[in-house]
Amino acid sequence: MKLRTTKRHLREGIKNIFRNGWMTVASVGAVTTTLLLVGAFLALMLNLNYMANGLEEDVEIKALIDLTAEEEQIQELGTTIKQIEGTKSVEFTSKDEQLEHLIDDMGKEGSTWQMFEQDNPLSHAYIVKAAEPSETQALANQISQLDGIQEVNYGQDVIRRLFQFNDYARNIGLVLIAALVFTAIFLISNTIKLTIMARSREIGIMKLVGATNGFIRWPFFIEGMLHGILGAIVPITAVLTGYYYLDNNLKDQISYAFVKLLPFNPFAWQLALVILVIGTFIGIWGSVMSVRKFLKV
Repeated sequence: MKLRTTKRHLREGIKNIFRNGWMTVASVGAVTTTLLLVGAFLALMLNLNYMANGLEEDVEIKALIDLTAEEEQIQELGTTIKQIEGTKSVEFTSKDEQLEHLIDDMGKEGSTWQMFEQDNPLSHAYIVKAAEPSETQALANQISQLDGIQEVNYGQDVIRRLFQFNDYARNIGLVLIAALVFTAIFLISNTIKLTIMARSREIGIMKLVGATNGFIRWPFFIEGMLHGILGAIVPITAVLTGYYYLDNNLKDQISYAFVKLLPFNPFAWQLALVILVIGTFIGIWGSVMSVRKFLKV
C-alpha cells in the first residue's frame, strides 16, 4: 500500500470518528464498559489462579511408616519413594519432630501432649510432594502399596474439591470473558453498519468510479480500531489505579497466608496491554464483520 494511500485511509478513519458523533460515543462507551468488566474478570481470574496454584504447590503427602520398621528399611523406603515417577521431593521427619510441631501448633493446648515425650506414640514419616499437583492422588496410591508404609494422608477430600474448584473457576471465567468480548464485537459491528448505511450512496459512487473494496473498507477498519483503542483508555486507567491501591494497601490487611495478589509490576502493565490488544481486536473485528456483509467482499 502506498504511503499516500495509507495517509488517506488514516485521515478518513479519523474523520469518521468525529463525523459519526453520537454513534461513535455509543460505540466507544460499549467498548469501555465491556473492557472494564473484562479487565476486572481477568484480574480476578488470574489472581484466583495464582492463589490456587500456590495452594496446589503446598499439597503434600504424609506417608506414615510402620512402628516396627527398622532403620535400614526406613532408608530403603525413602530411596524407593524418590524413584517413583512423578515425585518432586521427599523429606524424612522423625516422630520426635512431629510431636514437637504438634505441641507448637496447638499453642496452650499443646502442653497436654508433652506427657508423650518419653513414650511417643507417633510414627516416623516421609513428606512427599508430586511434580504435578494434579497427580498427588496417583502418587499417594503408589506409596500406600509399599511394604513398611502404615498409612498415607494427603487431605483427599479437600484436594479433590480444590482441583474441581480451580477447574470450574477457570472455565467459568473464560466463558464470561468470551461472552463480553463477543457482545462488544456485536455492538461495534452494528455501529459500523449504521455508518455504512448512512454513507451507502457515497460508497456506491466510489464503486462506480472504480474504487476497489479494499480502498473503501480500510477507513472503516481504522475507524473500528480507533473505537477499540479509545474504549480501552478508561479501563486501562482504572486497572492500573485500582490494582496499585490493592497491591499497596489491601494485602497488608489480609491475615490469610494463602491470599496473595500478583505483584503490581509487571502484572498490572501486562493486564493493561492485554486490555488494549482486546480493545483493538474488538474494534477491527467488528468492522470486518460489518464491512464484509455490506460490501460483499
